[in-house]
Amino acid sequence: MERRFGVSKASASIAGAGLWRGVSLAWGWAMTKKKRVRAARARPASDDKRSVFERIGLVLGGLLLVLFTIIGMEFTLHGSHLSHLEGVGSAAPAVGDSLFVRTMEVFTGTHLTDGNHVTVLLDGEQTFPAIWKELRGAKQTITLQMYYFEPGEIADTLSAVLRERARNGVSVHLLTDAFGAQKITRGYRDSLDAAGVHTAIFRPVHWYEMQKLQNRSHIRAIVIDGRIGFTGGFGIADKWLGNGHSKDQWRDTDVRLTGPAVSQLQATFAEGWVEATGNLLTGEKYFPREPVREEPAETAGLLDAQPTIGSTPAERFLALSIAGARHRLYITNSYFVPNRDFKRLLVQAAKRGVDVRVLTVGPATDVKITRWAGRKQYDDLLKGGVRIFEFAPTMMHAKTLVADGVWSSIGTMNFDNRSMVFNNESNLNVLDAAIGATMDSVFVDDLRYSREIMRAEFEKRGPYERLMELLSSMMARLL
Repeated sequence: MERRFGVSKASASIAGAGLWRGVSLAWGWAMTKKKRVRAARARPASDDKRSVFERIGLVLGGLLLVLFTIIGMEFTLHGSHLSHLEGVGSAAPAVGDSLFVRTMEVFTGTHLTDGNHVTVLLDGEQTFPAIWKELRGAKQTITLQMYYFEPGEIADTLSAVLRERARNGVSVHLLTDAFGAQKITRGYRDSLDAAGVHTAIFRPVHWYEMQKLQNRSHIRAIVIDGRIGFTGGFGIADKWLGNGHSKDQWRDTDVRLTGPAVSQLQATFAEGWVEATGNLLTGEKYFPREPVREEPAETAGLLDAQPTIGSTPAERFLALSIAGARHRLYITNSYFVPNRDFKRLLVQAAKRGVDVRVLTVGPATDVKITRWAGRKQYDDLLKGGVRIFEFAPTMMHAKTLVADGVWSSIGTMNFDNRSMVFNNESNLNVLDAAIGATMDSVFVDDLRYSREIMRAEFEKRGPYERLMELLSSMMARLL
């Protein structure tokens, strides 16, 4: 009969004991509460006031903690501000219009000057022989700012060249980013210091300067005697050796330049150096009165993009370049993660008849989460008429843009929130048909080694890929 209700004797005993235990605990709690009430009545009024103040203090402390957390998250996760371009007639002047140059200068600080000579360099097999030649020929000064730096053949060669030049009286300055160059050993720096090379670390990580943690200097700048400069996507690491078409030999695009734009690149280095050391480099050794004149001469200027809490020069440069294209726009970028507003700008360009093509990294990417986040954006772009290609042989690391075959940009800026909002970046911008033709040719040649993403095929990707794209895109502002 007891089992009729599904309860055994043992179960009943346990239940009874539990009930008695519950009653006992309840009685004990009630007695304890009475004692607490008596004790509270016996306490002096000053103790009650102190207890109230303590509670108020805890509440205020908690509110401040929440407030600072919100402020910190906004500072860490904020995106670009630009969403539309508004104008009378057309939203932006065409890249071939004289008004475009003036617009670019007032909105981004890029001062385009005549008399520059620009040489496009492809991959390590062209870039590093040119750099070693100019560094070994330095007579007075070498300034070098580098984001990515790790031990290897290139780092060893650079050290040997810099130490030899310093011992021969050349003033040598090396500035490395604390995050990008963290693999460089103390011994490596000590050997440079012992030879007379001036070294400094840009924004080292300290607990009391955590607000600077994510604002990195992504700049690559080498200036020799204030007259010859190099910039681009290269770094001091052996992955940049080779032809850019073999495994573990990264594909990149860089530039050698002479002319007035070299002083702009030198000024970019000087800005970083004064922040890191307190010393401002000035004078004719660093900024010669007469720049080198080489033919042919092109119109060029440096975009020195610095992060701010508002709209940045980087986002304005990119938006004006996209809106200024009338016929074709070729973008090569290793980390392509456009936000909603820049997707709209690209689609708008395609819908007004511009041949918009994007070449980005393929499966050989070095940062998978960034590729996943970028691929999450493909659907909207493909539907809007933008053509997308992924480079197949190796890591595509170039950061270039060419619009209508006349407006070219080569440098360090990625097509993501980090480059547009948080990083210091440097891009050489060139307004010249010959350089534009070269950049068009480079882009088209890269497409030979790339796979075009077709919408019908892309929509067949599996649930795992879609999930990774979704999760990665949720972190897009940090990438």
